[in-house]
Amino acid sequence: MTAPHIVDPAGVLAEALSDASPDLMRSLLQAIINALLSADADAVIGAEWGKSSPDRIAQRNGYRHRDVDTRVGTIDAATPKLRSGTYFPD
Repeated sequence: MTAPHIVDPAGVLAEALSDASPDLMRSLLQAIINALLSADADAVIGAEWGKSSPDRIAQRNGYRHRDVDTRVGTIDAATPKLRSGTYFPD
């Protein structure tokens, strides 16, 4: 026998998002964009950040910070820089 759900997750999320400040939305959007950029760099490099791999074709070499204007405000997008002759567009 399973216990009934006491909290409706969809309702809690909807309420949190409707009451959320722009700062919360901006920080969530920035975290998601930076995670996607990092995952894309991992795919180009051939290895995850901090991991070694025989398929590695480049290495990370810092970040390029760019301001991106969104509906919730300006966020800082950190595009990973790569070295060893691999081009990763801004």
